[in-house]
Amino acid sequence: MQPLTDEEIRELSTKANAIRRTIIEMLAAAGSGHTAGPLGMADIFTALYFRVLKHDPQNPAWPERDRLMLSNGHITPVRYATMAHAGYFPVEECLTLRKFGSRLQGHPEREKLPGIETTSGPLGSGLSQASGYAYAARMDGRTFRVFCAMSDGEQEEGNTWEAAMFAGKYRLTNLTAIMDRNNIQIDGNTEDVMPLEPLRDKYEAFNWHVIEVDGHNIPQFIAAADEARSIREKPTIIIAHTTPGKGVPTIENDYRWHGNPPGKGPTDKIPADKQKEVFLQELEASGKK
Repeated sequence: MQPLTDEEIRELSTKANAIRRTIIEMLAAAGSGHTAGPLGMADIFTALYFRVLKHDPQNPAWPERDRLMLSNGHITPVRYATMAHAGYFPVEECLTLRKFGSRLQGHPEREKLPGIETTSGPLGSGLSQASGYAYAARMDGRTFRVFCAMSDGEQEEGNTWEAAMFAGKYRLTNLTAIMDRNNIQIDGNTEDVMPLEPLRDKYEAFNWHVIEVDGHNIPQFIAAADEARSIREKPTIIIAHTTPGKGVPTIENDYRWHGNPPGKGPTDKIPADKQKEVFLQELEASGKK
């Protein structure tokens, strides 16, 4: 893939901030949902849908599309918002998040919305699903790639390591995992709840190719995804170091915003009725830097 031009980088960064704005608005409208993770993964999902994935919004069931499994289903607002901006459905529909009858469930449901590859919610199962899908694709001689986005907190789940062992044994070169290494989970910082490091060494021990990137450096992430396509002897994991709540300085790196929406989060810094307004203002200011 050709390197990005400066103009393309600016366009992708602008798109990522537009997606963050949609995330804030949809969570505020829903009155429930997760804020920190979706904001933190906006750059990566922008890169995936607008540069990396082989897909067609007008034909979501295209057989040759790349498959993106979302293991940490609670960050689905970023997936919905990115899909909407990519043309899968109107952006206005994002405001139906978590409403009765909406296609946009609080965790993604495969049969509700075209373009969603798997139903997710229970943490730790996504890498197993993706590994099985990649193995079956190779058996069938298919050329699409399987991507699996997952959280760092779910590395505490034993099922994740069973999948890592399976993918390493069968050298699933068509599989790329993407870990959101934001260092928080609902009960606090990951290294306090259950230390995860050294993650690189662990995955390398399971016969994975490991790339570490700044999850907010879009060109760096795209280059890592390109590198993963060139690896021919093992699966690849991209450990993306991200800032939870990215774009809204007031809540960045604050684990209390892991599972709270604007209007329902901690009020020690911003009153509840001002949170949406302040978040949007801070996001706009961040986008101008």
